[in-house]
Formats: sequence, structure tokens, C-alpha cells
Amino acid sequence: MEYIKIQENGIYIVFGITEKKQLKLLHFSKNAFCEADLCKMGPECKVEDQGRKEQFIDEAFQLVQVSLSGYNRPYEKHGNKHIVTAPGYLLTYVGMEDCVNEIGRRLTITQEDKEVTHVRVETVMQFYNGTSVVRMWNKVTNMGEETQCLEYLSSFCYTGIEKEGDKNSDAKMKLRVPYNGWQKEMSIKEYSFGDVGLSQTQPGVYQRTSQVFEVTNTGNWSSKKYLPIGYIENTQAHTSLFWQIEHNGSWHYEIGDQNTHFYLCVSGPTEVQSHWFKNLAPGESFTSVPVAVGVAEDSFERAVGELTRYRRLIRRPNRDDENLPVIFNDYMNCLFGDPTTEKELPLIDAAAQCGCEYYVIDAGWYAPGEWWDSVGEWQECRERFPGGIREVTDYIRSKGMVPGVWLELEVMGINCEKAGKMPDECFFVRHGKRVFDRSRYQLDFRNPAVIAHVNEVIDRVVNEYGVGYIKMDYNIEPGIGTEIGAESVGQGMLLHERAYLAWLDDVFERYPDLVIENCSSGGLRIDYALLSRYSIQSTSDQEDYRNYATIAANAGAGVTPEQAAVWSYPQREGDKEEVIYNMVNAMLGRVHQSGHLAELSAERMELVKEGIACYKKMRGDIRRAVPFYPLDLTDNEDLWACGGLKTEDKAYLAVWKRQMEGKNNDRRRAAGTVCSETTLFIPLDSLPFAKDGLRVSCLYPEKEPVSFAVEKGVLTVTFEKPVMARLFVVER
Repeated sequence: MEYIKIQENGIYIVFGITEKKQLKLLHFSKNAFCEADLCKMGPECKVEDQGRKEQFIDEAFQLVQVSLSGYNRPYEKHGNKHIVTAPGYLLTYVGMEDCVNEIGRRLTITQEDKEVTHVRVETVMQFYNGTSVVRMWNKVTNMGEETQCLEYLSSFCYTGIEKEGDKNSDAKMKLRVPYNGWQKEMSIKEYSFGDVGLSQTQPGVYQRTSQVFEVTNTGNWSSKKYLPIGYIENTQAHTSLFWQIEHNGSWHYEIGDQNTHFYLCVSGPTEVQSHWFKNLAPGESFTSVPVAVGVAEDSFERAVGELTRYRRLIRRPNRDDENLPVIFNDYMNCLFGDPTTEKELPLIDAAAQCGCEYYVIDAGWYAPGEWWDSVGEWQECRERFPGGIREVTDYIRSKGMVPGVWLELEVMGINCEKAGKMPDECFFVRHGKRVFDRSRYQLDFRNPAVIAHVNEVIDRVVNEYGVGYIKMDYNIEPGIGTEIGAESVGQGMLLHERAYLAWLDDVFERYPDLVIENCSSGGLRIDYALLSRYSIQSTSDQEDYRNYATIAANAGAGVTPEQAAVWSYPQREGDKEEVIYNMVNAMLGRVHQSGHLAELSAERMELVKEGIACYKKMRGDIRRAVPFYPLDLTDNEDLWACGGLKTEDKAYLAVWKRQMEGKNNDRRRAAGTVCSETTLFIPLDSLPFAKDGLRVSCLYPEKEPVSFAVEKGVLTVTFEKPVMARLFVVER
């Protein structure tokens, strides 16, 4: 076998070219390649049969999995696995282009099946200077004379994810599953391979099974069940493999076994999971969704750090993510979608007094009374704003803040007058009927009439209403797609989603300083197809500030800190600790201030002002910091929560305690070595400057009492009250 070895940005990649001229991806790791790892049937079994080794390599290790209708898949107990795809296993190597562009090295690998299906597949691997992450996608072209039906196309496929080290996979392999959901965002759990059905049931014996572990999203809420990321680590080889699917709709990844190894396949929509297929006419091409894949040590924190650096590199340059302005939004635990001029004016005064820099009028500004099923035209409501909404936005600007409004442009309510006048082709349709969800229709952004409608709304709110910030919400899930203008409903969905991204690009080209927040019932579309464009992401609709601590502590796994909008909403009736807790929630990301500020007591109002002033001093560090998990990720049931951000010479560390039902038996409280009812021990020795000695101080609040000490690289924090939070700064 001929090897092609690539070493770039700390990533070791090895391709093999067989005697049959087939290209194999043999290695993708932070560690160098060891040929002996390729064919192992277990820790006690040595494969002496060279023929069996060649068979294993011949049947697996494809760089691309591509499935066309009507072709045989001859071997493996594949079941629903996306392996041994045809023509995936038939492709032969044509060549590789290796060049360097302004962002890093770029490989373009070409393979063809000239004998059976007559398709060409091009794989692009774009490296990024400064991070161990590579962005990948595949393009398949029908070079034949007959139409072919594409059922599956991987964006990344790698066999041998467990091959480094001689231990059984049950003993060395772990993965993290990034659960997400409404008000339960960023809940990431760790499992062994055996925990998810991938146990190596017969160590030392060749096995093939139909078992596969799948993480899938089907629909337009890209993160309604899982974040579109994945993480695997090998504790023996001290390596990790992680990935991010950059798509705002249906996606899929799976881990399964093949010829004594385990493989990973990552893709956008599929036929089996997403009702997607695409007919390719002669000469026609299809490009997969992009996927970012990286390597690091066996540390989730290191992996998230690399992803954070990469996310900043692919993001649209914008001043919002450089300056990190403080946002006030009148919704959460405040007006809750019932704004009026009378209610807004005292809140505007209070927000300005606290130091907020954006002021957002949330839902309800466009209609009197109940408005849910009638939205869609987005005209100001004179019953709510007798002097017009421009009177309020001008008042916001007079207080030194940029005004904003809430929109949900992708939908129309079923009782919206305009929706009744538009043809069905403007909406998602299945089985000849418009798709309903929660009394809303889904607009199809491929339709020019839809684009004209949403552009008119954007132009009006910016130019007539004086808006500089839009909270773009999305509160329905239209399911598998639309049958209009596509071979499959999944393809209709994909085309709509790509059209939506193109529309966003056009909006930002016309209004480069307009800030648009990505909100989908909170964090149900946390993906970097959208977040490479949007500058800010709503992390949750969580209404209990105590539960928000988990989301705030873990948010960096899904989104860069400077894009992570976290609510702070002091209650009308509460104490100082409740205000402090709310502020600490938001201060490691983007402060999304709310609550009835005009009705707070003077001493509680001062704590809000102090928190915002403190945030403004630290936000210059936030935009370049990476997440820091000294006690690993926080679980929803933990009594204690802890998370932070670190730079080369400083770290910010938030610590929360929430003594409430279901959170009194912290999983980390092993014999009191990590925490007790009142005390938490936090190791800081992993900080890059720890060897020089550490100085810790309570950054916020400055004057409220708290007991803490640092000794031998361990911060000990004592919280006597049931619910408390503090923000610490750790310096060299």
C-alpha cells in the first residue's frame, strides 16, 4: 500500500492507496500513525493472516460514503449503518490537489467510479491556521448519461476511531452526548461505548454486528434534541476526536463497528433518518453540508477550546462580537409579550441608568391582545403605542441605547390576513396541504414573493422604526420538509434552509451594522450555519434563574462566549443573593438583562449596576477567552455549578450553589473530597499560568460577604446560604 501522510496544525492524517487504486482514510489523530493499529481483533489476538488484513482494509476505511439507489451493498451486517455504500466502496483514486490559501492549507481529493455508477466525488479539507480543526465537505457529480438518485452522502467518515492503544475499547473509549432541549440546553453526558450499546462483547474475537449508536436531528430546529456536535476520547492514547455539523436543519452522525474497528460517519440529511433524497441528472452535482473535525488531547475542555478558536475564524466579522454591548430585553420575567408605551418608558430609564447599550422591545408590539395565530405582517400596533413605535425607539436612542424589536419572520399565523392571500407555493406543503404547527404556517424562502415580504419588513423596521437590533425568533417545528419543488420533502427542506442562509447574507450585506440575535424558543437552533452569520445566540428560555446556572456554565460547548446571550432577570420580590445569582449567570457570556428594573429596591438596583459595570471591564477578555471547566461540565441535578473562561494570564470563574429540590446530592460529593453542603474545592492547577502562583479575588460583588481561600492550586469556596453565586478572577 502506498501512503500519503499529512501533518498540519497538530493533525496527523494518513491516506492509503491500495493495489486496486482505492483511497483509504487510515488515520486522523493528534498522535502519529502506527501501522500495526490497522488490523487488530482484540488485545489478545494477533492477526497473522495477511489476506484477512487486506480484506479488512479493502472492505472499510472509505474516505466517503455515498449511496445511490439500485446498487448492491455486498458485505457487512450493516442494517441501517451508512457503510459499504455503493458506489462508496467502488470509488477509485484520481488525484489530490494540495495548496495554501489565505486561511490555511487546502486539500481537494478526487475519486471516481468509472465502471458502474459513473459518479465523481470531490472531498475538500480546509485547514485553519492556529487551530487543530479542519473543515470538510463532499461534492458528488453524475458523470454518466443516466439520472442517479442520491440517498446518502457523508461529510466525514473515519474507520478506526478506537484503534490507538492495545486496550479493549470498553476500557478506553468514552463519548459525550450533547443533549439539548427547550429550557434544558447544554446538558452533556458522558458514556462508555458499552453504555450506548457498542460493547466489545467478544474481546479478541472478530465481530460484526448490526448495532449502531445514532445522534440525529430531523427538522428545522437544528438543536431541539441534541447540539450538532460530537466528542470521542481514547483514555489510553490520550487523544480526542470531535466534530461540529454546520447545518441549520436535519443532520445525522453514527458510531458503529466494522471489521473489528469502530467507525464514525457524519452527514447532513439522509433518506433513512430525514426523508431526504436527491435526483442527479447527467452533469448535475450535489454538495454535502460542511462539517468541522478536530483533534486534541483526551480533554473535553481542550476540544471546546479548539472549537472556540475555530468558530471565531469562520464567523462573519462584526463589531457586535468585538464590543459585546449589554442588551436589555423587556420579555423574560418582565413584560412577557405585553409591551406598551406606558410600560416601556420607565424600563428604558432604568435600563439606561444601569448601563445597558441595546434596548429590545420583545414580542407583542405589532398587535393588540392575543396575537399568536395572527402574526405575519409586523406592522406597529397603535393601541399599544399611540404615538407610534418610532416615538419609543427615538426615546431609547435619546437615552444612549440602540433600539431593537422582536420578529419571527419565517412564519405566518393561520389567522394572518396576508397568509390567506398568498398562494400555497409560499409555504411548506405536504400531501397537498399546508403544514401547520402551533397555529403557524412555515414560509418557504425559495419563493421570490416570500423574500420580497421579509425584505419589506426588515427595511421598514430599520428605516422607518429606527431599529438597530432584531431578536429573530422561531417557535415552530415544521417537520420533515416540503414537497414543493423537490424530489423529496427532505430536499425541499434543505433547499429552503440554504435559501434562508443566502437571504441572511444579503441582509447583512445591506445592513452590515445591524445586530440580529438568533433565537429559536431559546437555544433550539444553536448551529454554526446560522452562527457563522448571526453575532449573538439566545441560550435558553429558562425562567428559573437557579436552573440557568447549568446552561451558563456549559454554554461554551455550543457557542463562543461572546455570542452566548444569557438572561439576568431579578425578581420583583427577592433578596440581594437572588440579584447576584442572576448577574453571575450572564457575566461569562453576553448580558441579556431583563426583569422589572424600575421596581427594584435601591440596594438591589445597585447590584445590577455594579454587575454591568464589572462586565464592561472584563468583556475585552471574554472575546478572546476559551471555556474553562475545573470540575468538568455541570449537570442539571448538581447542587454546585462551576464554570469559567481563561486566557493566557487570567481566568474568570463563576461558582453557583442552588439548594433546591433535586439538587441536594451532588454527584461529585465523593466522601467530601470535592464538595459538601457548604464548601466546594476547585482545582486550578490546569490554568496555563498556575505554575507561577495564583492570586484569587472576588470580582463580583465586591462588598457582599463570601468565604474563600486558595492554597496549593485549590480554591476553597464556602457558601453558607442555600442559594448563592459569586464571580472570581484568578490571576498570575
